[in-house]
Amino acid sequence: MSQLRLGYLYGLGAYVMWGFFPAYFKVLRPTGPFEVLAHRVVWSVLFMVLLLTAVRGWRRIAQLRHRPATLAGIALAGVLIGVNWATYIWAVNIDRVVETSLGYFINPLVVIVAGVVILHERLRAAQWAAVGIGTVAVLVLTVDYGHPPWVALILAFSFAMYGLVKKRLGLPATDGLFVESAVLSLPALALLIWYARHDQLTFGHLSTGHSVLLAAAGVLTAVPLLMFAGAANRLPLVSLGMLQYVAPTLQLALGVFLFHEPMPPVRLFGFGLVWLALAVFTWDGLRTARATRLTAAATPTPTATPARAA
Repeated sequence: MSQLRLGYLYGLGAYVMWGFFPAYFKVLRPTGPFEVLAHRVVWSVLFMVLLLTAVRGWRRIAQLRHRPATLAGIALAGVLIGVNWATYIWAVNIDRVVETSLGYFINPLVVIVAGVVILHERLRAAQWAAVGIGTVAVLVLTVDYGHPPWVALILAFSFAMYGLVKKRLGLPATDGLFVESAVLSLPALALLIWYARHDQLTFGHLSTGHSVLLAAAGVLTAVPLLMFAGAANRLPLVSLGMLQYVAPTLQLALGVFLFHEPMPPVRLFGFGLVWLALAVFTWDGLRTARATRLTAAATPTPTATPARAA
């Protein structure tokens, strides 16, 4: 199997798993969102311990103690992904799956804005158009909801900032996920202990199957992230960008057709504007990538000048 095809399989697998996360979190009821989050963190750490042991990655982890700036960056990434996970699980629990899908639909537009504000990047005209249409979409959805779509905005901004921090760190996926989870593990363990002391812990008190599903949160967190890393190493950025719409599309379908969340006309119009913005964004990315390839192909390859005899 070619590396490109393997990259597509990894990427599609990761986004399909993320797309079905709402169904998984629904199955975990009546466990509350913060207990689910705590289990997700703790079991992720345990899974990554086993994985790092298997791939002999502890030497790299040990070397991080000599890089305080990197550790601080990982801690920030851990806080950002913790906010993202907590918001997502809470929103699914209160039947706002459609709004979570909106968050990941507008995430690429937020990434563009972050590039301008933080990295001082210059946008092309089509990118400005996409951001403008996306802004109008958020305003329309604000009218529909009666308030800004805070769940979607928190998910989009927290994941965009998380991605920016991770890009600057440039760590292997296993190392980053382990340290990020480890940063969150102490408060997660403290929360589980508090639940246990107040007889509010559901793990081990409902059924064996329910406890197994809670413990599976570690694997279900780590596996798609590792698959995504494998895809990112094999696919062009444009191809990876196209795949990212698989997850929110599946989430939206689950929210509307399986969980029967409302989709009134104004909300549908708002989503339509988001999709229009993403279409403009994707078209611009494809056009730019093609122009870059054509320019590279047209550039003559320098040939070495034969050395003259002395």
